[in-house]
Amino acid sequence: MRRLLDSEQFNGWAFVTPGVAVILLFGAVPIVWSAVLSFQKSALAGGGTSTGLANYRQLVRDPVVGEAIQHTLVYTALFVPGTMLAGLLLAVAMNRKIRGITIYRTVAYATMAISTISEAIVFIWLFDPSYGIVNYAFSKVGLPQQQFLNSPSEALYVIVAMTIWGWTGFAVVVYLAALQGVPQTLLEAAAIDGAGPWRAFRKVTLPLLSPASLFLAVWLTINALQLFDEVYLSTQGGPLNATTVLVYYLYDQAFQQFNFGYASAIAYFLFLIILVVTAIQFWVGRRVTFYRS
Repeated sequence: MRRLLDSEQFNGWAFVTPGVAVILLFGAVPIVWSAVLSFQKSALAGGGTSTGLANYRQLVRDPVVGEAIQHTLVYTALFVPGTMLAGLLLAVAMNRKIRGITIYRTVAYATMAISTISEAIVFIWLFDPSYGIVNYAFSKVGLPQQQFLNSPSEALYVIVAMTIWGWTGFAVVVYLAALQGVPQTLLEAAAIDGAGPWRAFRKVTLPLLSPASLFLAVWLTINALQLFDEVYLSTQGGPLNATTVLVYYLYDQAFQQFNFGYASAIAYFLFLIILVVTAIQFWVGRRVTFYRS
């Protein structure tokens, strides 16, 4: 019996060891190495010079970091509620038994299946100042032509629209699953008590959707604070740094300026921001989220 147990333990460890090794190699090692780099003025492969907290002090003095933080927070403040609202409205519209509803749901989720590259190409084409469809539509209704991605005051909002479109399908799926878990007996009881559709939605449905809303708020916020792909593909931080967010500035410092130590410090600073924001969201969420027993 003991031999059998030893053999099972050996087989178990043999099974999980490759996975643990991969996690350590591609997870723990880069995390530790980047922490070391953040205290150095360093080349990526080694030979760095220790600088103590100089990289972190530079964060405070760097005006581009201040701009990047502002752009990241503005983007997050618009993207997260915009995606949640669009997803909720579409999910409510699709939570019905109508002909072809499966097709509509598939189309709504299709935005998540489209690559970021394709998404960026489409939006660059739509918002092109010279021949884009949006400016063409503006001309037909007498609105002035806009520069969109070429304008420092407009480019960030185009990226917000782009990413809301890309993530709405994800929000739709989450909210639709939550809506289908709302007991019909509660809605019927609310109707018997005289509640109209809007009051029943606000007093019954929305509280039952709060766990899904908390999940979406946390998940979308984490993704928003790490915005990179859309900026890199559409504006590369321009024009005039108007769309430079923290992760893009990190990329620029690491792989364009080769300041790997400073880039690592930015990465850990961003990690701290994400940790604090997520903790606040969970702290607030515990007080406003209703979990049905």
